[in-house]
Order: sequence, then structure tokens, then C-alpha cells
Amino acid sequence: MTFQIASIFVTILAFLVGIGLGYAVRRLITNKRIQSAETHANDILVEAKNKSQDLLLEAKNQALKLIDESKKEIHERNAQLLRIEGMLDKKEAELETKVKELDQDKKSLQGKTGEVTKLQQELEAKRQQQIIELEKVSGLKKEDAIKLINQRVEEEYKDELYERMKKLEGNNMEALDKRAKEIMTTAIQRYGGSHIADITTTVVHLPSDELKGKIIGKEGRNIKTIERLTGVDVIIDDTPETMILSGFDPVRRQVAKLALEKLIADGRIHPAKIEEVVEKAKSEINDKIKEAGEAALFDVGISPVDPKLTFLLGRLAFRTSFGQNVLLHSIEMTHLAGMLAQELGADVSVTKKAALFHDIGKAVDHEVQGSHVEIGRKILQKFGMDEKVIMGMEAHHEEYPYVTLESRIVQTADAISGARPGARRDSVEIYIKRLEDLERIANSFTGVEKTYAVQAGRELRVFVTPTKIDDLTAMKMARDIAKQIEEEMRYPGEIKVNVIRETRAIEYAR
Repeated sequence: MTFQIASIFVTILAFLVGIGLGYAVRRLITNKRIQSAETHANDILVEAKNKSQDLLLEAKNQALKLIDESKKEIHERNAQLLRIEGMLDKKEAELETKVKELDQDKKSLQGKTGEVTKLQQELEAKRQQQIIELEKVSGLKKEDAIKLINQRVEEEYKDELYERMKKLEGNNMEALDKRAKEIMTTAIQRYGGSHIADITTTVVHLPSDELKGKIIGKEGRNIKTIERLTGVDVIIDDTPETMILSGFDPVRRQVAKLALEKLIADGRIHPAKIEEVVEKAKSEINDKIKEAGEAALFDVGISPVDPKLTFLLGRLAFRTSFGQNVLLHSIEMTHLAGMLAQELGADVSVTKKAALFHDIGKAVDHEVQGSHVEIGRKILQKFGMDEKVIMGMEAHHEEYPYVTLESRIVQTADAISGARPGARRDSVEIYIKRLEDLERIANSFTGVEKTYAVQAGRELRVFVTPTKIDDLTAMKMARDIAKQIEEEMRYPGEIKVNVIRETRAIEYAR
């Protein structure tokens, strides 16, 4: 028992000794590590201090270098500013000197201006005094004296003046006429359009005369329905396989023609079918009108315009003027006007638009009151057309003045297109009335013996009394007659006024 207790005691003692030794050893190791770490840390601190001193020294050197460079740059700029300031001072001194010189010149000029004004007043006073003295001596007023001198000079040098006027007018007119003919001939040759003359009625051809009865219908109900829906008169006479549509509106006539052609092809002709076909024909005609307007714009090279204006332009395809298709006439005019504008240096785009839309009022002139020129102006203004285009188109019948060169070109192109042989057909009444008006205007002048309108109204020959009309007066009369014809009449092309003064000396030998 005692041995066991002793063993336990020894074991416990040994354990405690081991613990103490282990603690001592661990403490020794820990102290060594701490000492080693402190040494390493001290080394790092020393090294860091050394590096920081090096960096601080380098930063100080860099800062000193930058300061030196900045001082140098500031010195250079100050020197440059001093130079500029010196130059400005010099310029300011020069300007002050020039201002003083200008002030002196101004004062000198003002003094001279006053002297000149005073001299002018003195001269005017002397001139007026001389005129008064001359009027007293001559017994005539200044205006009367000038008129008397002019009359005497004109009487004394009448023949010489006439010869010079004739020579100058002949030379100038010959050169201008030659140049104008060259330009117009070139334009006409470059555009050789075909001429189509439409009539006021539309003819519908029938496969057989038996269809006339079907078109008339029982008690005329079919033909009455057609006339009521289309607004045209259907004329059926004894002409074989032919019927005529009559109406003032060419679009309505075309609708009626297209509807009749569809009814004939279908074979079923009764009021209900007629209503259906007429509606389809109206829709197709509107499409054709639109296509005609777009084709015209494309043909003449004008950019697209408002669709409603394009539609009105297409309606001209079913409108005629003196037997001439208005749309074809407008297209031909546009090509001619464009060529003339290019030759004469005018605005080609404005000229072509003015020519193409010059008769746009005729698309609705039977629906709206007023001349087609005035209606056309309102239409173009409504669609926001350029004012230059409106000024170019409004003068083609001389209802408005020729404001621009383009307006004269449009009028010239209109005359060329309308005066082509076969382009237009005047009625006999209009033709005779125009000739009578030409002779009436010429006979209204004093000193005219007789007048003849020849060459289909293209030339007016006026014979005057030689004892009443001299050569100078004859020249003036020709111009006055031409001017009155332009003011009172409307005609295609131009009219030559030829005043003839013939002197005959008769004596008998006995």
C-alpha cells in the first residue's frame, strides 16, 4: 500500500517536473522568436528610413528642377509680353497720328464742300438770271424755245434722221431677228412632237347595228339611264355601226365611251348593269387621269408634286383648245421652254414648271368662274407653288405684265406650239372675225386709205395717203397698230404689220 502511494507520488512529481521543464523550454523558444522578430523589424525600419530619405531627396531635387523650369518659362513670357506691349504702344501712337490727320482732312473737305456749294448756288443764280434775260430778249419762254428748236432741227434734218433711224433699226433688227430665229429653230428642231387634234364629240363604234336597239332599250330606258348617269347626250342616227356622244365635259364623254364599250363587250344592257359599269368606268378614268398626270411629270423631268395637282394636270388629257390636246400642248411647251431657257440663261426649272402648269386652270374652267389664267393662279397658290412659277405662267395671254424673263419664254413657247402647222383648228367664224378685227383696227388710224389682211391673218398690209403721212409717221403708225392689235386681240403666233407709203408723180406730155 505504501509502495503504491509512493509510486503515485513519484509519478505526479515527475509529471509536474515535465510540465515545468516544457514550460521553461517553450518560454525560452518564444523569447528567442520574439527577439529574432524584433531584430528583423528593426532591420526593416532601418531600411525603410533609408529608402524614405532617398525618395525625399529625389523629390526635393525634382521639385527644385520644376521650380527652375517654371521660373525660366515665366521669365520668357514676361519678356514676350513686354515686346507685345511695346508693339501695341507703337500701333496706338500710329493710330492717334492717323486719327489726327483724318480729322484735319475732314475739316479741310468740309471747308471745300462749303465753298463748292456756295459756287454752285452762285452759278445757278447766274444761270437763272441769264435764262430770264434771254426770255426777255427772245420774247419766248424756256419751254417754248426748246420746242421751237426741236421742231426746226427735226424739219431741217428729217431726211437724215429717217435714214439713220432706218439704218440703225435695220441693223439691230436684223441681228436680233437672226439670233432669235437661231434659238427658236434650234428649240423646234430638238423637239419634234406629233400633233393630235381632238374634236368636241366622241364617236363609239358598234360591232353591228343591232346593238343600237339594245342600247336604246325598252321605251328608251337604257339610253336615258346612260345620259342621266354620265351627263352626256347619246346621239344614235342612221350612220352604220356608229353612235356619237356629245357633251361639254370631255371627262364625262370618256366615262360614257368606256362604259358603253364595257356594256357592248358584256352583252347585258339594262339600267342596273349600266349603273354598275358607269361606276367602274369612273374609277378607271380617275386612274387614267392620275397616270396621265404622273406620265407628263416624268416625261418633262419635273419632280413629283401634290397628288391633287397631278390629278388636275392629268385632266388636261381630256381637254382640247382649238382642236389641240391641252396636255400634249403643255408637254410640248415644257420641252420648248426648257430649251429656250437654257439658251437664254434663264431658270430652267422655273420655266418648265410654269410652262407645264400654264393651262392648269382649263382643267376646271367649266366648273369655276373666271378666266383659265386666273383660275390657274389660284390653284398654284393653293398648292404652295413657287411665286416665280406663278409669275412665269400668268402672263402667257398678257393678262399680267411680263415680270421675269421666264414669263416671256413661256409665252414664246406657247406661241410656237400653237402656231405649228396642223396643231390647231380655228372655226370659220373665229377666223373671219379675226381678219375683220385686224382691218378694223388699221382703218381706225388717220391717213389710212385701205387695209388688207392676208396670209391667213399673219400679215396686215396698210396703204396710207402719202400727202398726209410721211416716212417717220409711217414707222410710228406701224408700231401703234401692232401695239393696239396686241392689246385688243388674242391670236396664236405673230402678225406682221406692213405700212406702205407709195408716192406717184403723174404728168402728161402734150
